[in-house]
Amino acid sequence: MVAMKGRKSSSKNPPIFSHEFVIQNHADIVSCVAMVFVVGLMVQVTSPWAYTFIAMHHNVTNPIEDPTVVLKYTTGWKDACAVFFYFLITIIMHAVLQEYIFDKISKRLHLSKAKLFKFNESSQLIVFYTVFTLWAIDIIIRENILLNLPALWTEYPAPMSFSLKLFFICQLSYWLHCYPELYFQRVKKEDIALRVLKATVGLFFTSLAYLLNFQQLAAILLTFHFVGDALMHGAKLIHFISQKEKASRLSFLIANSAYVFARVASIALSAVVFLYGLRKLENKFDYVTGSFNIPAVQYTVVSVISLFQGYLLYLFAVKQIKLARENAAPVVVKAKPKQKSRKREGKKSAQSEDDELPEVDQATKKNLRNRSSTKAK
Repeated sequence: MVAMKGRKSSSKNPPIFSHEFVIQNHADIVSCVAMVFVVGLMVQVTSPWAYTFIAMHHNVTNPIEDPTVVLKYTTGWKDACAVFFYFLITIIMHAVLQEYIFDKISKRLHLSKAKLFKFNESSQLIVFYTVFTLWAIDIIIRENILLNLPALWTEYPAPMSFSLKLFFICQLSYWLHCYPELYFQRVKKEDIALRVLKATVGLFFTSLAYLLNFQQLAAILLTFHFVGDALMHGAKLIHFISQKEKASRLSFLIANSAYVFARVASIALSAVVFLYGLRKLENKFDYVTGSFNIPAVQYTVVSVISLFQGYLLYLFAVKQIKLARENAAPVVVKAKPKQKSRKREGKKSAQSEDDELPEVDQATKKNLRNRSSTKAK
């Protein structure tokens, strides 16, 4: 079990099972639940039950007949059990990273509340995007997916390797863990809607690719997406931490270019696979074998992907135009009052005071003022 230090907001310990107690100790609570499955593997009676949650299932190869064969997997109902277990592990890892790395870094930076929220969000996302990008690239290289693009449609529906199946199980677990994190992180009400939307979109596209057996294609598309978003959040972190404007501009230039390329490449690759490759094959809908190669699925999936990527490009363009206008707006600098104006005001006030006196007194006051000025000289 991973031991976690609870975040203490006050010197007093909160009551057990109160909201504050659950938030401070949620990592320990979830660790205890995960340990139930791990300990269950050691007991003969509960080991089959615990094995259902921890291991990968629905393999389509028989290692008994040929021990050298590579295990291949398909989808099934037991995947929901694995998603639940790795959902618990993701919550624990999120808390460990936040408590022992990001909180310590943010304390040294002395960020404001608004920047602290953005820093924590970008830090967590850049770790997630980096890990899954390296994982997806390893899968693409090992299974020779990128250099053999026609296999994306000629071998459809292709069974998954162990690494690819675990990749998608962890993907689904991550997007599901975003919902309870809204409570654990005390996210503000005005920010909840955007966080829920991001998690729902990620969960929808990952589930769609996994259930329709487009895992190999999704691995490439997710790599494009993760690289673009990882560089974007990396540029934000550089902007928060670095005080050099040149480094910030260069990082955003690279991130913006990669972001646009990822969106365009995703649309192009989806169109090639669905509108060219799969159209050449025989239309077949078979739930048992996992084939969903029919025109309705082809056009729906490519339309959803294209509209989503196009919408992201639209939001990106609007944001860039807004930033360009803000940078081009003239800066209004308030001019400091000069000393001459103050002297004139003093003279005017003295003259206004003299005007209120009678004519004889005005003449005497002017003579006294002239004498004092000549003596000062």
